[in-house]
Amino acid sequence: MQKTIFITGASAGLGKATARLFQSKGWNVIATMRNPEKETALNLLENVTLLPLDVTDSEQIKSIVAKASDLQSVDVVFNNAGYGLMGALEALSDEQISKQINTNLLGVIRVTQAFIPHFRAKKNGLFISTTSIGGLFGFPLHSIYHATKFAIEGWSEGMSFELGLHDIGIKTIAPGGIATDFIGRSLDRSSHSDYLDIETRLFSAIDGMMAAAASAEQIAEIVYEAATDGKDQIRYVAGADANAMYARRLEIGNEDFRKEIRTQILG
Repeated sequence: MQKTIFITGASAGLGKATARLFQSKGWNVIATMRNPEKETALNLLENVTLLPLDVTDSEQIKSIVAKASDLQSVDVVFNNAGYGLMGALEALSDEQISKQINTNLLGVIRVTQAFIPHFRAKKNGLFISTTSIGGLFGFPLHSIYHATKFAIEGWSEGMSFELGLHDIGIKTIAPGGIATDFIGRSLDRSSHSDYLDIETRLFSAIDGMMAAAASAEQIAEIVYEAATDGKDQIRYVAGADANAMYARRLEIGNEDFRKEIRTQILG
């Protein structure tokens, strides 16, 4: 029986790569994005349905999820919509902070909440959310981004218990760098005169990290693995760079790893 995946943030990067991969594996794909009328590639693929969705719009979430459930029986929901926010907390406006939390965290929670009754009724289903190595440990000038990604990791673990009562799974994909235009397209950066030195150092470090980044297609393979392996496993660390950093943190412990990151980036 042909399965269906519902993807948020499918207009570019990991979302689009995941849509392509699942379509190539014979899945039905419901690819959502804020402006589907601008999409020029996914709309040409068989068994791909494009729907408009802004995950910060709770009413639109409800209507689109109802429509998606009517279109076909959704088996996997991939919460992928999100963006990065960089800057010292002093440099961020309340609007920026709220938008980051609304998109990266509340969007995931609301889409999941809307789909739970559908999955519960059929006693099956899987939620997968994109987090980040930034949901496992912190870097300078990303505090609000980390707040959202750490939250999804903890929320997913907590949700696993109540969803498990109805044979519904929940998983996270925690990639490191992904070789897309994320930094240019999906990074909201704010500067502050008292943090210019750390900003310069951090961007230099990010450039180096991106040199070792995985491709969106490589990370999409991990999403497919998580969707099909049947494992009772929540976290999937994705990409060689993410796995190396995660292994290092486990090896030397949280506090020493934090000090090592500080030395590497700040000198």
